[in-house]
Amino acid sequence: MIVTLTANPSIDRTVTLTEPLRSGAVLRARTVTTQPGGKGINVSRVVTAAGVPTVAVLPGRPDDPLLRALRETGLDHRAVPCQGSARTNLTLAESDGTTTKINEPGAALTEDNLRRLAALLVELSADAAWVVLSGSLPPLVPDDWYCDLLRQLRGTPVAVDTSDAPLRALASGFDSVVPQLLKPNAEELAQLTGLDHDELHDPSTAARAGRILVDRGVGAVLATLGAEGAVLITPDGAWHATAPDITPRSTVGAGDSALAGYLLADLAGSPPADRLRSAVAYGSAAVALPGTGLPGPHHITPDAVIVTALDSLPHR
Repeated sequence: MIVTLTANPSIDRTVTLTEPLRSGAVLRARTVTTQPGGKGINVSRVVTAAGVPTVAVLPGRPDDPLLRALRETGLDHRAVPCQGSARTNLTLAESDGTTTKINEPGAALTEDNLRRLAALLVELSADAAWVVLSGSLPPLVPDDWYCDLLRQLRGTPVAVDTSDAPLRALASGFDSVVPQLLKPNAEELAQLTGLDHDELHDPSTAARAGRILVDRGVGAVLATLGAEGAVLITPDGAWHATAPDITPRSTVGAGDSALAGYLLADLAGSPPADRLRSAVAYGSAAVALPGTGLPGPHHITPDAVIVTALDSLPHR
């Protein structure tokens, strides 16, 4: 089983435009879709589509429209009651695949909410192959909360996918606690290492940056690089995977799908190169789907993903 945490869940509303986005203009929508969202929920949705058990953990009022949507989709989830409602995030999708996101801050969580979420994660982790801590943190939650959760989840493999202050707080605690898997994109890899964001779209440079984190104790780094594919760095080596040739339609959920693809391959016992192959196949399939569509096994083409080993990466 894969357990996911989405501390700042959302209702994702995607508007597909008939023309390019222009500031100050009156634009028309081709389609509008609404889905339960949040990065951990997206991972659980992809995992469920692959037929693997998962439980999505999140805060939410029993009458929250988000929880009603999760019940309607049949996604297995456990919610800790809280006072606020789930935020609504807006995505504006253009025909060439360009997406513009407007994310609300989310509902604040109390110390009691955090304790109950942590206790539920620890309880579920007893039967979990992986626990995924994913996404931003809502208002009033300490930046280092993911570090605290990692300490409480010792003994269970944990994957973390976050950004900005929570990501920097996580890195500052690497001397005492590290995740088994970290999934940054190029911008987040820059936040972790202080290297130039633009240079990190180069796979070899990104792999060297990932090596810095592995040398600090992180079990593996899966860095997604957009059109440049992704790199995987472990203590045993580094690999680069190029994405198949696709027509991009939306980048929403691509990173979450890549993380899910990696974990699914890991559960299947695949070696590192094939875990990376699965990650890029799932991430690319998400980009090829419209709106907030997330891929299932019938969408992916692993054979179209080319994986090569990256040699001569320096070890500290």
